[in-house]
Amino acid sequence: MLEFAICFKGDIPPERTMKLAKAAEKGGFSYVWTFDSHILWKECYTMLTYLATGTEKVKLGPCVTNPAVRDLTVTASNFAALNLISKGRAVCGIGRGDSSRRVMGFKPTTVDEMMAGVEKIRTMAAGGKVEHEGKEQWFNWANPKYPLPMWIAGYGPKVLRASAKHADGIVLQIADPFLVKWFISQVVDGAKECGRDAGDIEIMVAAPVFISKDLKKCRAQVRWFPAMVGNHVADLVERYHSGEVPQALTDYIKGRKGYDYRHHADKDADHLDFIPEAIVDRFSVIGDVDAHVAKLRELEAGGMTQFNIYLMCGEEERIVETYSKEIIPEFRKKASKTKSKSRRK
Repeated sequence: MLEFAICFKGDIPPERTMKLAKAAEKGGFSYVWTFDSHILWKECYTMLTYLATGTEKVKLGPCVTNPAVRDLTVTASNFAALNLISKGRAVCGIGRGDSSRRVMGFKPTTVDEMMAGVEKIRTMAAGGKVEHEGKEQWFNWANPKYPLPMWIAGYGPKVLRASAKHADGIVLQIADPFLVKWFISQVVDGAKECGRDAGDIEIMVAAPVFISKDLKKCRAQVRWFPAMVGNHVADLVERYHSGEVPQALTDYIKGRKGYDYRHHADKDADHLDFIPEAIVDRFSVIGDVDAHVAKLRELEAGGMTQFNIYLMCGEEERIVETYSKEIIPEFRKKASKTKSKSRRK
């Protein structure tokens, strides 16, 4: 059954964030995520702990953290504590480090460094021992009954194939059905290489949405997203030869002139002019309710198991309410019919 999530970037007042999280939980959402960029927005682990005290069922985590901004033992300790407070609802989304690193003037970590961090964080958060900087470290107080699911973010073949060995889930920050299938194919290849069943790996598609029949208005609300994706794409263009990554992903950044990280995920930023309307439409989920349902069904058919709404459009309450009342029920109906047919067999 397709799961639904919301994600905040940290510029919404805490009280409103809590109300939205509660509304999402009541409306059938399964996850509440936060961006992790502590210079730009409120510290995510503080906000996640706050949200844990006011919710009961939703899983909580960063989308995404990284292994370099904080010492790994600090990150693992945050998750172990969050699991205690939330009674096992913590989840970890992790990447190489984009805005949180670059806004400080640092480069993202390597894929190998990230994968090593994934295993250390996962182990320590559940009370296990790891060797860190030449010395064995562990938490006496962590609860081993609370495992920490690790969701790894990436676009390139190397990170996606490596993630197949380490990840409980994959984070794909894009809602283009063709590209999502290609990304998943890389995960499948990686799973074959390490002898793992790719079906055991969850697939998240994360993207902004806007609900309106006025497509011009929709595009204005989500145009920031392809610009954000463009930073990762520019990185891929430098690392891979032509043909190793789909042109459907790379061609649109040819007119890209730069990116101001102080306006990361900002719909009114000055660095959005290079993005054509077709890319905005492909990468995001926009239009009326029927258009949302149709695109989500296409993504689900391609392998998506969780849809994560980047909730940052100025009309967050309306988006959560519409998804809760009109869109999520469509997928619950479908799941119910499938279950009924299965029983009849």
